[in-house]
Amino acid sequence: MQVAKAETALPENKATRSEHEFQDLLRRLELALDASRIGVWEHSIAKDGILWDAQMHRLYETGETCRNVPSWLWSNAIHPDDRERAERDFDQAIAARGAYNSQFRIVLPSGEIRHLRSRAHFYVDAEGLPSFIGAEWDVTSDVQLNAELARQKVVAEARALALEESNARIEHVADHDYLTGLPNRRLLDKRLAELPSDKSITTLGVLHLDLDQFKQINDSHGHAAGDAVLRAAALRITAAIPANGMVARVGGDEFVIVLVNFTDLAELKLITEDLQRRLRKKIRFGDEMLQSGASIGVSWSGDRRVRNLLAESDLALYQAKKLGRNRVEFFTRQLQEDLRSKRRLAEELKLGLERGEIVPYYQVQLDARTREVIGFEALARWKHPEKGVLAPGIFLKIADEHGLSADIDAAILKSVLQDRLLWLLRGVTVPRIAVNISASRLADPALLGKLRKLDIPPGVIAFELIETIFLDDSDEKLLEHIGDIKQMGIDIEIDDFGSGHASLIGLVKLRPKRLKIDRQLVTEVVSSAEQRRVVGSIVEIAKALDVEVIAEGIETEAHAVVLAQLGCDGLQGYAFGYPAPAAELDRLFSSLTSGIEKQKAAMGG
Repeated sequence: MQVAKAETALPENKATRSEHEFQDLLRRLELALDASRIGVWEHSIAKDGILWDAQMHRLYETGETCRNVPSWLWSNAIHPDDRERAERDFDQAIAARGAYNSQFRIVLPSGEIRHLRSRAHFYVDAEGLPSFIGAEWDVTSDVQLNAELARQKVVAEARALALEESNARIEHVADHDYLTGLPNRRLLDKRLAELPSDKSITTLGVLHLDLDQFKQINDSHGHAAGDAVLRAAALRITAAIPANGMVARVGGDEFVIVLVNFTDLAELKLITEDLQRRLRKKIRFGDEMLQSGASIGVSWSGDRRVRNLLAESDLALYQAKKLGRNRVEFFTRQLQEDLRSKRRLAEELKLGLERGEIVPYYQVQLDARTREVIGFEALARWKHPEKGVLAPGIFLKIADEHGLSADIDAAILKSVLQDRLLWLLRGVTVPRIAVNISASRLADPALLGKLRKLDIPPGVIAFELIETIFLDDSDEKLLEHIGDIKQMGIDIEIDDFGSGHASLIGLVKLRPKRLKIDRQLVTEVVSSAEQRRVVGSIVEIAKALDVEVIAEGIETEAHAVVLAQLGCDGLQGYAFGYPAPAAELDRLFSSLTSGIEKQKAAMGG
């Protein structure tokens, strides 16, 4: 009998264990739901009854605990703007007897708004009645995070678009002349570099054009009149050349025209004559009729030979101006002889370098606010034994064409360091000195070793990059080279910024210590609001990159005042001193000190 009792007790023990396991599972589920703050609800469609668990009451902050709740409690808690949609979602689930999926806002008794997500499934209960059982949880943090991410995305996209548009504008400005809208020298050089690889070209011509009487118009009628003449000339030149041609403004009143695939020399002459005839026509400026004209130098080739055409057309232009202006000159063999003369000058320049005839002349740089001396620029001069002191315009171009630029750079730097040492021995406080460095010198793989041998103290020398057009396409090796120079304590400066030779891309890559605004932009800054905006923009860009700004070509006190107001750090120009040899340094300082004292006295102290 005892065995039988034991046998009958076994099923009861199993049932008890199953009950315990079920209860344990329920407790775990309740704990999990409580920890996750998920509320569970049940809606009997036939009875229109709703059951809430405790977590549902906590989500809605009802302060109640009862299981049975009226249907209006849920409906009234929903945000008025979401109520219709939430109820429609539930009605559609009832009609489809399928899954319910909705998200809505509720308004808590405190007035706080929360976002809830609600999910449920249709089922038939034990009594055979249709019902929904579901869960709700708070997704406010997710909604707010997604909203913030969406806002940030919109902001990022707007900034990216603005940056893209800004870069496009910057690139356009870098490749085009600000006044006429024509391509500048930078874009012209790109086009000329592309021509040899263009096999569709059968003939090629280059016209170098200089407006006659332009300086007189500027002097007599003002720079606004000069600007009007330049704009009119740009329009007339563009109208005169074929669609496959290109015109660029490369200087103050200089234009270069590239023509391709013209029939023969006769057609080229017709185009040139038409161009000159258009440019002879008077230009209206206010009540005035301004008369200009043009001198044109032409060189052409029956193939894609580009190398010498620009130089030849320039020489032909020089001849046209020499013979009386307002005329067209074609490159000839006689002009070729002139090129030979330039080669002879290059040979003399080589000897001059060996004899120490290339010397620095120093031009002072002042603080734009205090007018204190902050530096000098060392400018190359050739003390020719027969022709006297020659300005760089006479020999630097020839030096570049014959590979002597790096030698001139080295000679000037050596002389500057010698002069500086002598000044220090005499007790003179010497500010930093900027010297030019050409692309060929900078690309010299042995440059760093040569500079280390000079033992240059940090912060006393700055290198001015005078051929910064190559910076836009510079490789990483070259940038590393420049970085090594910076590590030696030598500052890097960009010269002639804004002239089209250096773009913003090159500036960002290089991160120089300072840049010098081109004198062409400085010249009009007093009279032209547009020029002031251009210079102001350059200063803002430089400041954003932590780059100092020096304005060169300052010829009047008015220019100095305006450029200081625009935020320039330094000033350089004839208004403060002409380039002078080292022997005149004391005179430079004394005259400068006297000028500053007179200025202070005039200002009342």
